[in-house]
Amino acid sequence: MRSAGVLAAIVAALVLQTTLASSAIGGLAAPDLVVVVVVSVALVLGPVAGMFAGSAAGLMQDALSSGVVGVGGLAKSIVGFLAGVIGQQFIVTALLPRFVMFVGATALHALVFLGTYAVLGLRTFDAPYAALGTQALGNAVIGVTAFALAESLPGALERRRASRRSKRR
Repeated sequence: MRSAGVLAAIVAALVLQTTLASSAIGGLAAPDLVVVVVVSVALVLGPVAGMFAGSAAGLMQDALSSGVVGVGGLAKSIVGFLAGVIGQQFIVTALLPRFVMFVGATALHALVFLGTYAVLGLRTFDAPYAALGTQALGNAVIGVTAFALAESLPGALERRRASRRSKRR
């Protein structure tokens, strides 16, 4: 059941990502929702699930893009694994640690992705600091917001059920 949920989240992020890809404004990068999903899976389910989610999400994203298949899978699997390890070793439940986790994961993803292309001599990139900064901040805001919504949803549903039960009496 968890695997189906993770797969559904990855597919939803890929669909949203492909629709948002054209919304990058003036050198600033759009958020990478697939990285947000991979980091979220890693923080909730651990490093192995994060690594598998990263591999699957990265390979799917590579297949949909015009780049080399496997580079995104490698970058996202490393990010997923390390986010899961850090999530198990440290308390990453408050707002600031999660924010830092998403920013760091986005930076690591860019480092591995761009570095792999550069090492293989496939493509060189200019210094994308502004784009990386905006993408990291966007990913962090989206990730922290998604966690807050996911954590408040079960309590809200229970309060609604309790409210309905009390009205019936």
